[in-house]
Amino acid sequence: MSTIAAISTAPGIGGIGIIRMSGEETYNILEKMFIPKHQIDLKEQAGYTIKYGHIVDNGQEIDEVLVSFFKRPNSYTTEDLCEISSHGGIFIVRKILELCLKNGAILAEPGEFTKRAFLNGRIDLSQAEAVIDIINAKSEKEADESIKQLEGHLSKEIQNIREILMSIMVEIEVSIDYPEYDVEEVNYNNAKNKLNDINNKLVLLENSFESGKVIKNGIKVALIGKPNVGKSSLLNAILKEERAIVTEVEGTTRDIIEESVIIKGIPINIIDTAGIRKADDKVEQIGIERSEKSAKEADLVIALFDLTRPFDKEDEQILEIIKDKKSIVVINKADIKIEESIKQGLKNKLKYNKVIEISAKTEDGIDEIYNEIERMFNLEEIRLDNGIIVTNIRHKQIISQSLENIKIAIDEIDKNSPIDIVGMYVKQALEELGKITGETVSDEIIKEIFSKFCLGK
Repeated sequence: MSTIAAISTAPGIGGIGIIRMSGEETYNILEKMFIPKHQIDLKEQAGYTIKYGHIVDNGQEIDEVLVSFFKRPNSYTTEDLCEISSHGGIFIVRKILELCLKNGAILAEPGEFTKRAFLNGRIDLSQAEAVIDIINAKSEKEADESIKQLEGHLSKEIQNIREILMSIMVEIEVSIDYPEYDVEEVNYNNAKNKLNDINNKLVLLENSFESGKVIKNGIKVALIGKPNVGKSSLLNAILKEERAIVTEVEGTTRDIIEESVIIKGIPINIIDTAGIRKADDKVEQIGIERSEKSAKEADLVIALFDLTRPFDKEDEQILEIIKDKKSIVVINKADIKIEESIKQGLKNKLKYNKVIEISAKTEDGIDEIYNEIERMFNLEEIRLDNGIIVTNIRHKQIISQSLENIKIAIDEIDKNSPIDIVGMYVKQALEELGKITGETVSDEIIKEIFSKFCLGK
């Protein structure tokens, strides 16, 4: 393979910049541009060490740097690898990269360092995907689960299941290739017991995706209500900052505003929408249409109603929007004193068993909304020490397809079908699960996965 180089730190000015280089010619290239303070043979330098010196171009010093040495096979890529830590100026970092390329390296593709780690057998495909999940993690729980996957927790479980499937395939192939030994009945009993065990394991993994999806993507929450009921004030109260404009003028919010907050380690993505009403203003009408679309696509809708205003057709429209959605009904402006009969009358018209009273102005009742979100999405139950949680939609789809093949195989055994028919579905499940770890995955899928990585990783 060619020796590759790329900038591993984020674009822009920073305290340091890191240029990474990996491949057979790494230290030959480094010798042409790095002068250590104390003369050494770079090829003989021990791995996991750092040397101070200068990067030079035709005798001219470019920058003082620290070079980290990682020797094959004990490096990230399993190849000879170095990381040049320079000052973080845009010009300096790019200049050092240009020198690497000038002296024999080629520019790395997105994710190519991790791709080489996969191709060289240091990590499997699910662990490689965990790397990008760690980089993109938006919460502590997502980062923790990604680290577990990088450590191989999912890989080990999938490998254990595949080993059981392999043992079933061996028994089936023996019965097909050597029918004179009459072992078919033993195979049926053995195979069914093992397949039932695998079925249970895959069901647990498949069901874990509901929690995994929440950990990775968070919960999308849309705030809806008619104009001036306090949606923007509620958003500001949740965020504890003045993010949305609040005025007494109706229709202030004309486009959606999206912000995030962490509750119980889970990202809650909150969308403040335009007030829903009949509008003559074209711009406001577009905003209202977007509000309805946001409500439709959200995981949860918080419908806000004004305690101080009569229940009308616009409120009825909001109830219609949320009737088939997971929703929380909230009455705002509870800080304003009002007759209990009026309050109860509004609750009766809302027709919801639980109505939360809040004051977005004083922030009373906000915690009750948090508690309801926790209850509705079982956030307390999402514990990373409860076992393996599948967070990747690709993995979930593969597990579901494998599970379907396992169920068919069990059904074929119950129907006393020929053993080779059972074996066909077992083999399909085996091959499907290999796509998670990368043992049976296509080059197209590998290319697609690593294209999502950033340069230098």
